[in-house]
Parts: sequence; structure tokens; C-alpha cells
Amino acid sequence: PFSTPLAETLHFLTEEYAPFNYSKDGRITGIAVEQVEAMAKAADIDYTIEIMPWARAFAMAENQPMNCVFTTGYNRERANRFAWVNPLLKDEMVLLKRKDGSARPASVQEALTMKVGSQRGDFAVEALEGLGFADIDLAADIDISVRKLLSGRIDLMPTSIKTYENLVNQGQPVEKAMLMAGQIYGLACHEKTPPDIIGRLQVALDQLIVSGAQDRIFTAYGLPPNTRTADGGSKK
Repeated sequence: PFSTPLAETLHFLTEEYAPFNYSKDGRITGIAVEQVEAMAKAADIDYTIEIMPWARAFAMAENQPMNCVFTTGYNRERANRFAWVNPLLKDEMVLLKRKDGSARPASVQEALTMKVGSQRGDFAVEALEGLGFADIDLAADIDISVRKLLSGRIDLMPTSIKTYENLVNQGQPVEKAMLMAGQIYGLACHEKTPPDIIGRLQVALDQLIVSGAQDRIFTAYGLPPNTRTADGGSKK
């Protein structure tokens, strides 16, 4: 088989956000990375994969053809700005607090009086703004946000239930402060990415899901399968 011309190489861009996408021992790995690599191979697409700060990765996928960013929160506002392949992840969102006896907000109104932080360009920032948060402390990546939370520089930080479970597995002293709405995350490609390529990637992802391979990847990283919610119910 001949290889795809260089112009047809798809560039996958992501950030340090374990366990979904992160670098370890000089290579890029993670739950979403394994899915994207399997999809590209099944779709017979030449690709590169690179880690960089989220805001830069997002801007490149939005502005440069043949660039895709993941793991990207899907919403109505973003729907038409990219060509999408979904879902790499379905998850609930949660606001986290330190596990040190500090106050848990009794309501969203009370949470709005507390200091909240997230990552620059992250979908969660939009979710926070939707709840009414105005003064959001922005960091370059999630590790910095977690450090700010643990040091008391912020009181709350939003993340997915699966990321929360991963932080707990690492021994980080964090706990749930408040549940937020559920969310779908996927692969967001430049809007002019050839529909044939998007279609082949979607077929490959659908097959990963139907075959159970996606759930096996989640389980291998010690997280619940993608097909159930945090409380054990199945997702529709």
C-alpha cells in the first residue's frame, strides 16, 4: 500500500491532562491518545501527535487546516467551528475542593462568592461563566490548577468525574464540592478537514465503541468504562 501524500498528514494536538493525554517516558499516551491512534490506523491516515499548552493547540486546530485538537468539550457554541469526531469521552463535570475541612458551598450562589480556577481555553471556563462565575483564575495546565487548589490560592476547580477519580487514585487530597452538568468530549478538527477523513475517523471510533475496545482502554487506566455514569447508570 502506498502512503498518503504529506499534504494529507493529519496533525493531532493535545495537552498534558492525565489520564486522557499526557507524556510519559518520552512518549505521548493516555486514554484519548490510545483511541485517536487506533482510529487513525484503522482509517489508514498518516498522522503526527504533539503536546502543547491547550490554548495554543485549540487555536491551531481552529485556524490551520489538517489540525485537530483533543480531548475537546463539545457544545452548541463550538459545534460549527470544527469538524467533530465524538465521543472520546462522556463524563459528568464536578467542582472540586480541598479535602481539609474547608467549607463546601451549599448552593451555586454560595460557590459564586468563592475563588475558582481552571485552565486557559478549557471548556470548563465556559461552563463556569455559564453558572455566573466572573473572576476565574486561569492556569496553563491542570497540574498548576491542582497546585493552586491545594495551596489555597483557589477554593474550587471544575473537572470531569473521571479526572477527579484519577486525582484521588494519585492520592491528591481533593473531594467533590458540587456536581455540574454532563459533558461530551471529542476530536475537534479544522472545519475544512476533508469530510472523507472525518467520516473514516468517525467510523473507526464507532467501531472502537461497539467492539468494547473503548471501555477496555478506560478500564486499563483504572477508570470506569465510558458507557456508565459516575453513579453506575448507563449513558444514553
